[in-house]
Amino acid sequence: MRRRGFLAGSLATLSASPVRAETSSAPVVLELFTSQGCSSCPPADALLGELSRRPGMIGLSWHVDYWNNLGWRDPYARPEWTERQRDYARHLGAEVYTPALVVNGAAILVGSDKAAVYRAIEKAAPPPVAVTLRRTLSGLEAEIGATSSAVTGVLATYDPERSTPVDAGENGGRRLTEYRIVRDAVTIDRPDPRLMLPEVAGNRGVVLLLRDASWRVVGAADLPPPGSS
Repeated sequence: MRRRGFLAGSLATLSASPVRAETSSAPVVLELFTSQGCSSCPPADALLGELSRRPGMIGLSWHVDYWNNLGWRDPYARPEWTERQRDYARHLGAEVYTPALVVNGAAILVGSDKAAVYRAIEKAAPPPVAVTLRRTLSGLEAEIGATSSAVTGVLATYDPERSTPVDAGENGGRRLTEYRIVRDAVTIDRPDPRLMLPEVAGNRGVVLLLRDASWRVVGAADLPPPGSS
């Protein structure tokens, strides 16, 4: 993950420009750590895709790189995403494995265990901080509600859906369909309540996450690509 205090030259005070699209919610955030090299991961990928289509759910799929030397190199894997999973594991006292699903930064479980995932969603406390993302003629704009303590922001861009033929490894010979694949992420230390953010590619969505010092998700907003349902 590219860690920066601010996006130099890109973050500024919110301007009054026309709004084209907007999202604001108190969602459940589902972060799946997965790999195309893992034969146990496709059911978790499918479950994330299903849940992400439901109102109030924000899904992100972080492809880790520790499977890359076991027969197949995942084109979406990044060492930074592995680092993110390890950070979660340290904060939650958990092991590093795939498929692992983190719910609101507060619980980690097997991402293909539907019953356990549904229970974790039911128990998840709504993030207390309101976050709004808007698409405008000049880019993206964000508003962040009042916080009782310092928070860190993560701006992640994602591909809504991709299909990949896998030629080797545990999933060799299969075509895998995956959802909400994170392609880039930038950390924003102590984000201002009102921000202007750079626009993303037209075929990608964007999620803004806020976390506290314990890595719990305290606020989030999702802005799908223009024209998506």
